[in-house]
Amino acid sequence: MANNEGEMQCGSMLFKQEELQEMSGVNVGGDYVEVMCGCTSHRYGDAVARLRVFPTGDLEITCECTPGCDEDKLTPAAFEKHSGRETARKWKNNVWVIIGGEKVPLSKTVLLKYYNESSKKCSRSNRSQGAKVCHRDEFVGCNDCGKERRFRLRSRDECRLHHNAMGDPNWKCSDFPYDKITCEEEEERGSRKVYRGCTRSPSCKGCTSCVCFGCELCRFSECTCQTCVDFTSNVKA
Repeated sequence: MANNEGEMQCGSMLFKQEELQEMSGVNVGGDYVEVMCGCTSHRYGDAVARLRVFPTGDLEITCECTPGCDEDKLTPAAFEKHSGRETARKWKNNVWVIIGGEKVPLSKTVLLKYYNESSKKCSRSNRSQGAKVCHRDEFVGCNDCGKERRFRLRSRDECRLHHNAMGDPNWKCSDFPYDKITCEEEEERGSRKVYRGCTRSPSCKGCTSCVCFGCELCRFSECTCQTCVDFTSNVKA
């Protein structure tokens, strides 16, 4: 491990030294812990990256699968898709770190401690507001063909994938995080699009039960977009 003892003591604010000492590529920053991670595709092999864990529960991955790869600030789910993993949507088990020379799924490490705490906090907050579902499905249009693709927003990861897509003016069908699709794929029929997951009314066009204007689930402290910056500032105020 490349860190000196002083840095490890600083990092102990997030994790105990013994929890990290067997992990490969540990680097402790001011407000994060970074480790080497990866995801294995049967077709393409191992995609190696660096995972940053923040005390807010946010997980951020910078891919190093090839020397020219410029994918950074990926969610684990987005990295899983980028790696070409065949069985996607199981990033907690498919994304791994090296501990004692062995690949260990994130789900079996301490690295998800703050992520899990954040998810529970959001769930408790939603229940206290009497809301079973606070985010309906949303659609993002392809910059090339104009077809709209559905995004579910039931978890923090899903909200982040939609948030990133909305912030990308060049978003295309091939960037869809859940399935490998092209512009040739048909979009949903209009009669199907009206069903967006509202618990009050299946064909709701938008109400206080399913439209969120900002919460800890769909706003991100490390994001620099104006919407997230304003939300974070208001929460701290």
